[in-house]
Amino acid sequence: MGSTRRTAMVAGVLFLMAAAASIPALVLFQPVLGDARYVLAAGADGGVLLGALLEIVTVVAVLGTGVALYPVLRRESPAAALGYAFGRLMEGVLIAVGLVSVLTVLTLRQDAAGADDGALVVAQQALVAVKDWTFLLGPNVALGVNTLLLAGIMHRSGLVPRWIARLGLAGGAIILASGTAVLLGAYEQVSVVGTVAALPVFVWEMSLAVCLVVTGFRPSALLAEASARPPAMAR
Repeated sequence: MGSTRRTAMVAGVLFLMAAAASIPALVLFQPVLGDARYVLAAGADGGVLLGALLEIVTVVAVLGTGVALYPVLRRESPAAALGYAFGRLMEGVLIAVGLVSVLTVLTLRQDAAGADDGALVVAQQALVAVKDWTFLLGPNVALGVNTLLLAGIMHRSGLVPRWIARLGLAGGAIILASGTAVLLGAYEQVSVVGTVAALPVFVWEMSLAVCLVVTGFRPSALLAEASARPPAMAR
């Protein structure tokens, strides 16, 4: 039980870290993402580099949640637990690819002096497009699938209050549907509709994180699992 409590606390802290780092990182990246001629301008590299550091924290936290929760989740469903860990890995990889594309724009601005301005602008637009696609496929589509997997395990097992698990099921379905709609061109990813669609999954992650840090997994579910084991395994 002590080990499980530590696992819950570590996972909760990692969820909080991911949220605390990813949101300001996106804001700090806006000079690159929002200015089509940033590669030719004086630039705000200090802020973008700070955003890159925060994005690295995000990647570590995303990967960490998959690793930290796996030992507990596999007791309920080994296949779903493995799927969640792999899904978080893919989500982290996509975020990292987007980060590299942003940093490459900085390199072009700093080291491509004398190059054709039009070519530099086209290169920046291509790199920003990579960032946009990774943001859609990572913190939207992949996040939606991962949320449904985790919330489904939590709902079946009762490891957290059912209302939190149901919030995750709803939030995962909404952001996955929103990501699909963006993919099909229904609306822009960074829009009022896209932001509203992301709110339920954000509330789910914060509710889950606070629950894991403050109370941990529900003892009743863990005790029921332990009592169901054969006596030899219990020893």
